[in-house]
Amino acid sequence: MKLVKRIVLALVVLVLALPVLLVGFVWLTVPLNVPWKSMLQQASVLPAWLDPTPISADQVQTQIVAPEGYGVSLFATGVADARAIRVTAAGDVLVSTPRDGRVLLLEGDRDGDGAADGRRVLVDGLTRPNGLDLAGGYLYVGEEDGIGRIRFDPWTGNTDGTYQRIIDGLPGGGNHWKKTIRVGPDGLLYVAVGSSCNVCVEEDPRRAAILRYTPEGERRDVYATGLRNSGGFDWSPTTGALYATDNGRDLLGDDFPPCELNEVVAGGFYGWPFANGANVPDPDLGMDLPTRSTPIAPVHGFRAHNAPLGIVFLRHYNHPPAYRKAALVALHGSWNRTTKDGYKVVSLHFRADGTVDERDFLTGFLADDAAIGRPTEVAEGPDGSIYVSDDYGSAVYRVRYGEGTGAVIAAPAVGGSAGYAPAAVGAAERDAALAAGAGVLTNEGCLACHAVSPAGDPPAFALSDLGTRYTIEELAEYLLMPRTPMPPYDADPAQRRALAIYLLETY
Repeated sequence: MKLVKRIVLALVVLVLALPVLLVGFVWLTVPLNVPWKSMLQQASVLPAWLDPTPISADQVQTQIVAPEGYGVSLFATGVADARAIRVTAAGDVLVSTPRDGRVLLLEGDRDGDGAADGRRVLVDGLTRPNGLDLAGGYLYVGEEDGIGRIRFDPWTGNTDGTYQRIIDGLPGGGNHWKKTIRVGPDGLLYVAVGSSCNVCVEEDPRRAAILRYTPEGERRDVYATGLRNSGGFDWSPTTGALYATDNGRDLLGDDFPPCELNEVVAGGFYGWPFANGANVPDPDLGMDLPTRSTPIAPVHGFRAHNAPLGIVFLRHYNHPPAYRKAALVALHGSWNRTTKDGYKVVSLHFRADGTVDERDFLTGFLADDAAIGRPTEVAEGPDGSIYVSDDYGSAVYRVRYGEGTGAVIAAPAVGGSAGYAPAAVGAAERDAALAAGAGVLTNEGCLACHAVSPAGDPPAFALSDLGTRYTIEELAEYLLMPRTPMPPYDADPAQRRALAIYLLETY
């Protein structure tokens, strides 16, 4: 009897206490404008029935705004928890969905309606997959606690064989459990591992760092440290430098610290958790900064709590000159500001003096302090189309130049040039390039992909009209850092220039 009375009394106390607890919860969180539903979704613990309403095609057409000349379409909807994306050489879009443990293939838009022609599960049964990349005939997947790969044919969109883990035991859990991966120009696999906390001294040196591995999963080194959460990184097609986004720490007010864009170098230390932004000592741990190496300051600061994630440099010629070789960054948006901020895609334009000009590129996800989407990743397709994933709107968007108001597609050119100018090459240099070029293509194995097969089959990658698309300098630069699956032609500048002249004269 006493037990029953105690249970009844406990229930009465709980019922009476609920209003007080609810009021306290609201009082503590509403001023911070915390989107709990979105946060739970990002933690992959949100039940499917509580997912935000997927964004609609009508909302995309009426609310999402791109620069003049660019058109936006809803490429795929209902892709819950859409995170990293990569575009295949055939124009299909791969998307990771951490909560479902899957990688999806969204078929390219071959019927011209602006939307994916279909979708299917490519890989299943993964542990909260996030990062994706394609290299060397493999699809690489960054799971919460490791990296795996599977043979993948980008032209058929099919995998071959079984998925295999090549790296195990990466630190999982914590505030930043997602793993971003890319295969670099050096052929090594770069892995970003975020911090376990908002601000703390990590016990595991692999946390808050970018690591490097061989394509087979052999660890090479800790490439850079002091990076709290680098959700995206890419190499500049202009300089070859590695740029990574980084999310600043929380709970220091609406406007501090800034989120960051860092130029990441081997052995670089970028400040976290001892310094924020332009090396401002942290109020909790900054006293330890003098004993550390001087941090490398960011090259650009985003507004505080904008949460920059995916980044891609635009490499295709089918963009207006102002955007060629600019970078696009997905700003996931704030959760701990009095007024929400971010929730868009911005373009970064690198000036000659080293400063960066940030401009709005894709907006409309936030209106009257209410969000309908949160961009997470950006990627460029083989035709120059830009794809943006949205884990809150459960969508993938396509942004394409030539489909918007006032779009005019000029003759293909890169970097604002008018293409190849034969008069810029002397007769002796041209003759030498033409004499050596065919041998280079044979010796480097280029003809396997660029020539008609002995059976008369067309080449996998036909070469045509190169002279309308590239100058000598631009093609020589491209040969050093080409798009997958083409390997880099890692020769000295004179040899790359000679091959560029041969290709421009021949094709």
